[in-house]
Amino acid sequence: MSQPKNTTNQATALTNHDRQPIHIPGSIQPHGVLLALSTQLEILQVSNNTKAYLGKEPEDLLGKPLSYLFEAQQVETVKQCLVKKIGSATAFKVSINTLHQERDLDAIAHRTEEAVILELEPTDSKSEVSFLGFHALAGEAIAKMQSTSNLIEFLHLVAEEVQKIIGFDRVMVYQFDESGAGSVVGEVKREDLSPYLGLHYPATDIPAQARELYTRCFLRFLPDLTAEPVQLIPRQNPTTHQPLDLSYSVLRSFDWCCAEYHQNMGVKGLLVISLIQDKKLWGLISCHHQTPKHISYEVRKMCEFLGQIVSSELAHKISNSEWDYKVKLKSLQSEFLESISQADNFIDALIKPEIRLLDFVSASGGAVCLDDEINLVGATPNIDEVRALIKWADTQVSDNLFSTDSLPKLYPEALIFKDTASGLLLLRISKVRRYYILWFRPEVLQTVNWAGNPQESIQAQVDGSYTLSPRKSFEQWQETVRLTSLPWKACEVESAIALSNAIVGIVLSKADELAKINLELERSNQELASFAYAASHDLKEPLRGIYNFSTVLLEDYAQVLDDDGIECLQTVVSLSVRMETLINALLRLSQLGQAHLREQTTHLNELLNQVIDVFRASRQDSALIDIRIPRPLPTIQCDRVLVNEVFSNLLGNAFKYNDKAEQWVEIGYLDKEAGEQRTASRGEGGNFSFSPMPNPHYPLSPEEIPPSPIFYIRDNGIGIPQHHLETIFRLFKRLHSQEKYGGGAGAGLAIVKKIVELHNGQIWVKSTVGVGSIFYFTLE
Repeated sequence: MSQPKNTTNQATALTNHDRQPIHIPGSIQPHGVLLALSTQLEILQVSNNTKAYLGKEPEDLLGKPLSYLFEAQQVETVKQCLVKKIGSATAFKVSINTLHQERDLDAIAHRTEEAVILELEPTDSKSEVSFLGFHALAGEAIAKMQSTSNLIEFLHLVAEEVQKIIGFDRVMVYQFDESGAGSVVGEVKREDLSPYLGLHYPATDIPAQARELYTRCFLRFLPDLTAEPVQLIPRQNPTTHQPLDLSYSVLRSFDWCCAEYHQNMGVKGLLVISLIQDKKLWGLISCHHQTPKHISYEVRKMCEFLGQIVSSELAHKISNSEWDYKVKLKSLQSEFLESISQADNFIDALIKPEIRLLDFVSASGGAVCLDDEINLVGATPNIDEVRALIKWADTQVSDNLFSTDSLPKLYPEALIFKDTASGLLLLRISKVRRYYILWFRPEVLQTVNWAGNPQESIQAQVDGSYTLSPRKSFEQWQETVRLTSLPWKACEVESAIALSNAIVGIVLSKADELAKINLELERSNQELASFAYAASHDLKEPLRGIYNFSTVLLEDYAQVLDDDGIECLQTVVSLSVRMETLINALLRLSQLGQAHLREQTTHLNELLNQVIDVFRASRQDSALIDIRIPRPLPTIQCDRVLVNEVFSNLLGNAFKYNDKAEQWVEIGYLDKEAGEQRTASRGEGGNFSFSPMPNPHYPLSPEEIPPSPIFYIRDNGIGIPQHHLETIFRLFKRLHSQEKYGGGAGAGLAIVKKIVELHNGQIWVKSTVGVGSIFYFTLE
């Protein structure tokens, strides 16, 4: 059979049916009588069958005190209901003299918000069943049910023992799923009846309001589904002017839909016992009889008690059946979380080895998403499909944990990867960042055996609306369910929650450790900078003494020294000068480490003009210097003095490390609106004039260029080998000997880098040996 398509119609009809107030029918079943009492125990309403049971017309009872019917002790027993919680029943035996005979009745009293309800049923026994008598009836059944640990065997025993007590033709154990639909998971029946074991029933068969009543009232008894209901007189409570709430009434009548539904199954008598698990309706023990069948109130109470025992035992049986699997998951959790907490690389810890992340929830595939970085594990959709799925989850999933066994029904785009991801378990680790872990399960085609075609219950009306009507047939009807995976178990979802909690704990712990390290590092850096400044400053004084005394010896005592002695003194002088250069560089760098920027509006064209003037003045070949500026530099906020030092260092290096006959340096910047580049030459009066020239080599594509400008200084010098492009920014790092290219301390680029970083910028270089270099930097 194909899968039913009119699920919307079913939902509409079910919603309409759910609106019917089945707890206030205004009538009762005819096998007993009902009295509604005020808090003063005055009779406000009665069922219209008091003549048959009590020998008095309804009109003779309305307005009378309860003592009109009962003795003082019995009235006092009813009065105790006023101090009990709503729905809590008090049962006792009572005898009433009618015109023709004395009648023994079971009396069941409970209170509602607005009244006390007293219900009376005929009984064959004048005395209460003793504890020993009750134990004799129920004890053997309880002992048998407790003797097995297998869930399936246990459910069969439940049906078997209940059937022994009540003698019904069929007893079934019925389990609900999350949608409200259910299936028969245990059954004992008369041999000539068709089996219902394994059949599924749609949620429309037991609507939400009926399930809600079963959660509050643990037993429902309908001895004769063909009987006509007995109306209440008056129809409404005269005090509240509202229908009487019969939610907890044992005699509450049934609606026509319930009667027709069961009669279509061939059922005339019905007993239903609730099974509660974790305060939710887990299922029902549903007992069917082919003919009307009455059971005494005492036997029904014993069945209700058995239902509570079954509910209690059910928790243990389910736990036992899942225990081994839970133990396995717990073991995986411990190993997994320990490795994550000790790992340096968080992603590697999650996905290596792959099987560990998947076994964590028994998934076939997974994805770890940290912002734009996505790592796939096992059988999954491709990267783009996962990225689109996460984007959908960002807007459609509000909870930190989301699971479904039918993703394509919620996210139609998942149809194309149903073979790998019909099931999804999604864990959101952070609401601030896009951090997710996703687990996938493939589509599993399933054949569901329904008790009759569930769509036959939906009837289309002339006006276009849909109503719910009992279907006629309960013969097995097969449906092929597609686009679904195996469902996620509660313990698997709990495992994902445990992972989330652990990750948050680990991240917080790591953040705390990192904060402590950063604090210690900051303190150490401050101490190191202070030491470097003090040490370099203090070293200069003895160094000056060494230099001065060596110079005196060379000038005044050279005649008493031989050539070797003079050469040694000259070396001391040279090394002193070299050491002072290094100390000055170290002192400058330590000063920068403690410096505070003095930002101001700076016209870089004026600043560069000053830098070039000073540079030309320091060189004898200034006429041969070729400095090109493609276009005027922008005006920015910066520390003018420090940025002057950046341009001075880079410009000096560009000409210093250049062995070409015609040396040139180009200074410019890149931005989003770079457009036409222009060159400038120094004219009369010391001003620059600009003229068009080709664009320089761009380090980034136009879309990658940041909003702030990227400055560059380009030369045609000797170039830098590729493996030195990072190391040249280290302190005292020189690529050549002191004798080549004018010597130097090797600190200039380290100072430049420090200044750029003080401006929250970056500096990098591109170079080709023998062709030239381009230094790029930003100033934020």
